[in-house]
Amino acid sequence: MSRPIVAIVGRPNVGKSTLFNRLAGERIAIVEDLPGTTRDRICTDTSWWGAEVTLVDTGGLEPRPTSDMRQKIKDQVEIAIEEADVILLVADVRDGVTPLDLEVADMLRRSAKPIVLVANKADSPRHQSQAFEFYELGIGDPLPISAYHGTGIDEMMDKVIRQLPPPSPAAVEPEAMKIAIVGRPNVGKSLLLNAILGQERAIVSDIPGTTRDAIDTSLEYEAEPMLLIDTAGIRRRGRVEGGVERYSVLRSLRAIARSDVVLLITEATEVITAQDMHIAGYVQQSFKGMVLVVNKWDLVEIKDTAEYIAQIRRRLKFMPHTPILFVSAKLGSGVNKVLPTAREIWRQRQRRLPTAALNSLITEVVAAHSPPPVGGRRLNILYATQAGVNPPTFVVFVNDAKLVHFSYKRYLVNSLRQAFGFTGTPLRLHFKGRGEA
Repeated sequence: MSRPIVAIVGRPNVGKSTLFNRLAGERIAIVEDLPGTTRDRICTDTSWWGAEVTLVDTGGLEPRPTSDMRQKIKDQVEIAIEEADVILLVADVRDGVTPLDLEVADMLRRSAKPIVLVANKADSPRHQSQAFEFYELGIGDPLPISAYHGTGIDEMMDKVIRQLPPPSPAAVEPEAMKIAIVGRPNVGKSLLLNAILGQERAIVSDIPGTTRDAIDTSLEYEAEPMLLIDTAGIRRRGRVEGGVERYSVLRSLRAIARSDVVLLITEATEVITAQDMHIAGYVQQSFKGMVLVVNKWDLVEIKDTAEYIAQIRRRLKFMPHTPILFVSAKLGSGVNKVLPTAREIWRQRQRRLPTAALNSLITEVVAAHSPPPVGGRRLNILYATQAGVNPPTFVVFVNDAKLVHFSYKRYLVNSLRQAFGFTGTPLRLHFKGRGEA
């Protein structure tokens, strides 16, 4: 069933993103006490007493933008309004009705969409009583709420749900492979996205941190659906500034969690930094597939790929299975290999081994190298089975899971990879002792 869309709209700095985060149950949108912080549309799926909806956070709406950036924000908001089934119009009760509120309300009335008006920041009885001023907007009964403290949210959402359209069946679509584009600031992530798409979907700039919100782009590659997620740059923890950039980092890490395959972008003039290794570590810990894309290859005069690969392998020795590509997003060279490589990793992540073949291999590798004794006791592997895919997940039943040494676990993973491939993706092994559920 398709989810109805609820767009959160209002002039700048009235608490739209705080409300979005409150309804989502987590800090997804960037929240900063500065007008214009939210620039691109941000979406999340949530439910309220069984009603499934898609929330859309938007930038501050200015009907008459005075700059190119504000015009782009207005364009994004208009798209959200056009797509929405219900609009949550947010005003600031502390400011009262402003001329800009009146202009926004007039613009929304012309959309002919159901509108729920809320007077936010009503944190005291005095502020709650001031909500009646917003009858002046001519959009119905204003509801006093505090997105920060969570008061008035139940009544607001009840009113939203009453105005949702009846559910309608949606066309069944195949699940898309999700590819996150991550890396340090200013390594060319958005430029690579545009080179892949052949169009300007993301803002491209030489200024680090241009992409602050994750941007999803759907496409079809050789009849296969894909979803590309462009993200903000991830810096070392000590160099992450407060405010906007700090929450962009969290969003980039969530993009890794959302993805199936990660394109880790680094640059040829600085391979491979400690921060690249930190990001790769995030990918590894999340059990995601990864392609290391060395961008700006056009800037290297002596292109000794063998030396570059050896250098990368020495530093990324904990991910020896990762494919490495050398590209120039600016010139387009090597870009045609990115999606096929990511797709191959996706296919490897979908592989399911026959139980007989898996246990035959386990028997062979144990015979070749027995587990070392631990405290006078020796690990005994009984049998194994594949429990899932994406990532490939195996359950190994043993006499006592406490006897599994990390080095022997690594030996089993390397043996599985050598026998069956699994290029570009981590493997997850769970060990269960006798009697464990």
